[in-house]
Amino acid sequence: MAAALAALAGAVLAATALLGAAAAAASCPHTNLTEGFSADLTMLQHQLRGTVRLAAGGACALSLTRFDLLAASPSARFWAADGPALADLAAGRAFSPLPLNRTFRNATLELPFARPLPRLLAIFDPDTSSDLGHVFLPNATAAASDLAPATRAPTMFDHCVPLSEAETYRLRWTLNASAGTVEIGLEAAVGSEYYLAFGWADPKANSPAMLHSDIVVAGFTEEGTPFAEDYYISDYTECNMEKDGSPVSGVCPDMVYGDGKNDSRLVYGHRRDGVSFVRYARKLDTEDAKYDVPVDATAEMAVVWAIGKLRPPDTLRRHYLPQSHGGPRDTTFGFARLNLSESVDNCLGPLDADIKEDQERIIADGKTPLVVTSAPAVRYPNPPNPDKVIYINKKEAPLLKVERGVPVKFSVQAGHDVALYITSDPIGGNATLRNKTEVIYAGGPNAHGVLATPTELVWLPDRNTPDLVYYQSLYEPKMGWKVQVVDGGLSDMYNNSVLLDDQQVTLFWTLSSDSISIAARGEKKSGYLAIGFGSGMVNSYAYVAWVGNDGVGRVKTYWIDGKSAAGIHPTSENITYVRCKSENGIITFEFTRPLKPSCTGKVECKNIIDPTTPLKVVWAMGASWSGDDLTDSNMHSVTSSRPIRVLLLRGSAEAEQDLRPVLAVHGFMMFVAWGILLPGGIMAARYLKSLKGDGWYQIHVYLQYSGIAIMFLGFLFAAAELRGFSLSSTHVKFGVLALLVAGFQPLNAYFRPSRPANGEVPSRNRILWEYLHVITGRSAILVGIVAMFTGMKHLGHRYHGENVEELTWALMLWVLSVIVIVLCLEYKEVKRKSSDRSVRGHWVLGNTEEEDSVDLLHPDNTARNSESSTSGLMEVQLEPLTR
Repeated sequence: MAAALAALAGAVLAATALLGAAAAAASCPHTNLTEGFSADLTMLQHQLRGTVRLAAGGACALSLTRFDLLAASPSARFWAADGPALADLAAGRAFSPLPLNRTFRNATLELPFARPLPRLLAIFDPDTSSDLGHVFLPNATAAASDLAPATRAPTMFDHCVPLSEAETYRLRWTLNASAGTVEIGLEAAVGSEYYLAFGWADPKANSPAMLHSDIVVAGFTEEGTPFAEDYYISDYTECNMEKDGSPVSGVCPDMVYGDGKNDSRLVYGHRRDGVSFVRYARKLDTEDAKYDVPVDATAEMAVVWAIGKLRPPDTLRRHYLPQSHGGPRDTTFGFARLNLSESVDNCLGPLDADIKEDQERIIADGKTPLVVTSAPAVRYPNPPNPDKVIYINKKEAPLLKVERGVPVKFSVQAGHDVALYITSDPIGGNATLRNKTEVIYAGGPNAHGVLATPTELVWLPDRNTPDLVYYQSLYEPKMGWKVQVVDGGLSDMYNNSVLLDDQQVTLFWTLSSDSISIAARGEKKSGYLAIGFGSGMVNSYAYVAWVGNDGVGRVKTYWIDGKSAAGIHPTSENITYVRCKSENGIITFEFTRPLKPSCTGKVECKNIIDPTTPLKVVWAMGASWSGDDLTDSNMHSVTSSRPIRVLLLRGSAEAEQDLRPVLAVHGFMMFVAWGILLPGGIMAARYLKSLKGDGWYQIHVYLQYSGIAIMFLGFLFAAAELRGFSLSSTHVKFGVLALLVAGFQPLNAYFRPSRPANGEVPSRNRILWEYLHVITGRSAILVGIVAMFTGMKHLGHRYHGENVEELTWALMLWVLSVIVIVLCLEYKEVKRKSSDRSVRGHWVLGNTEEEDSVDLLHPDNTARNSESSTSGLMEVQLEPLTR
């Protein structure tokens, strides 16, 4: 009777519980899950762990407990999707707005929902299409009786304790006492070449020791396959196999002892985020009294652990053998007491390895082509991924490391359906199809090939290439992986380089059509480094680089018009691709700027770089710099002693010299030529014909030839001292034009048509020649005067106006004086001719009298032949025949 009552009471209690659970579930219309539902998150990335349940009280929310996650990107979210495939995740939606860009340590979260639960709840980053982990949820429309029981993720355990002092090595376990087994998880933030060892010490020993311990050595093969094998420590040496009758000794697998066997069973293993994790199972009592230690699940027993490097198999040893762990106790090996039945969870948060990138690496050397193929995915680092991924040099999606300025050659033979390209998009597969933008640095639809006919692709990373880009396929997303772009030697990244004054700073540059990329590197330690464009720091455009207390490098621009802090004025120049770093106190900075600023009205708008004109560069260094509050203490402690003239197009430099003496000699010679001799020769031909004989002609010829000779000497002197010239300067353009026009005059005079005989009408060629000779000469004078004034302007630009204004006014006064003299002489000439019109000649040059039948200064006068002359006078020509 009592038994029947007890059974009835139990049935009532069970029915009550079921009714309560059904009522709780019924209170949330979006799911048939009960409060007893539980499922673990599968770890794919970022050391994700956690258990998902339905929130208590019938609320429409999921409860997430023991939640671990290394900080993800700002775009990562809890995600609802129909499945774990890339297409399913891409078509999914955010399940919760909770940001996941921080580290979670054993956290408890509640995720409310207002619609039917999805088939898959994931932690997903849509920007990189990265699935960090997920859990399958039962169909929300299924009946409660049809819900499949959830299985535990292999990374989840009931208990956890840290082993190493730094807590970088952990022991996890789940005890199944009824089955007489225990499942153990070993995880450590170590490299893939390390082993993880754990086991029970000899219970007969007086104190814990490694000798005679029963351990399991776990790790990964060179192919990345996990293993866990039973070992017995018979000596403090690496394993010595049986040879020449010598027994097996050392740290050896149980199997090599002859009568031993492997009593551990591998369950699961992976490498994620630089952390090794291996799960294995073993019996509490293996009934191997010789090599195994029986474990009492209810007693506290001594355990041992170690981490160290593995020795790969060879022809003599077919096992992965642990080498000596080395290192101090509690760091690479140690002892502890453990009770498997004790409930303990002292592992707070995920392991955070210093080096999380676990993919194989390839460093491009610029000479050997990288062979690009495709093959099935095995350990792709960014799930989910397609079945086929890119291999480089037979390595699956390796991390590729390249240097700026060093060309990278690819031999693409991955098939015609895999078009390789280098992109800023981490997903690839043509971002425009996803309505995204990307920058393509190399490759494209034509970069495909096969083994028989590979396609060569050459990519040259430059200083503007970001630190991280991706190699991908244009036709399929997520087939490739990362390209790490690092700075090589600056000489490889830039086309030209020179040492500045005192050889304390090296300047690098590369010219393009409308911009220039510049780098400067100090050759001694300093707190900041500055370069300036100008003859000195005063009146220069300066670029100052320093690394702040926060470790961030900065580059700012200034206009300097004084020697104190008050003379340093920040500007807002358009500089891009800015970098600044300090290595052992040596500062290097880089930037790109337009050759001609696209602005007006500001002082920095005048900072124009003309590649055809030498760029004067100075430098300065100091102990510290502040971008906000400048004081005189910020001023440089060492600076260049003189500017360096950098020839941007030639890729060379020369010390700035004081060329004012050179320019003074050049200017004086040009003034003598264009201001005195050449105008004097023209005036002699115009106003001295009234003199008897041909003296006016001799004066005209001697002055003209003297002026042209001095002009050529001045030109050659300047060109030799300045090492050439460029037509970009206005002064040079007018000077060369004046030189050509003036040089044409002697040639013009040599080929002049012959004079007509007395009484003959001058030929048409003679008249045209006279016009040409006169107009060319006077035009040369005008161009020469303009060249002198532009020369004064050029001198002022070069030396910042020193005495140039006074010299310009003096030149203007001289020109005005000559103009006044010409007007006076012209007035007298007109007056003289009007008083004596009875005698006229036919030619401008060569008459013994002042008559001109064709007067080019007075074109209204017409030619008159001998028949129309009323004076009756006969003209006698007395000019030399050699003219």
